[in-house]
Amino acid sequence: MNPVRPIWFYTYVLKSLKDNNFYTGVTTNLKERFKEHNKGLVSSTKYRRPLQLIYYEACLDKNDAHRREKYLKTGMGKKYLKNRLKRTLQENMGGGLTG
Repeated sequence: MNPVRPIWFYTYVLKSLKDNNFYTGVTTNLKERFKEHNKGLVSSTKYRRPLQLIYYEACLDKNDAHRREKYLKTGMGKKYLKNRLKRTLQENMGGGLTG
């Protein structure tokens, strides 16, 4: 018997290693989308490569994932990420959260 596999919607944050800014998006295939970003196939990040995946969340509902994306792009959302990724941003990336 084949169990039904749920479709996950990933809200993700990338960091540009070129300009140190961040990009937030939503996808159903995080691995493929990350490859597309780093190959220059996504216009909004094409000239900001290379990129590093620094955060993601998974939702079962598409609207929840898009709502989360919108939130993470707000001032409060950036503050949440800055607090959530405090050690990562301080130790490995030496910066704050912009973009």
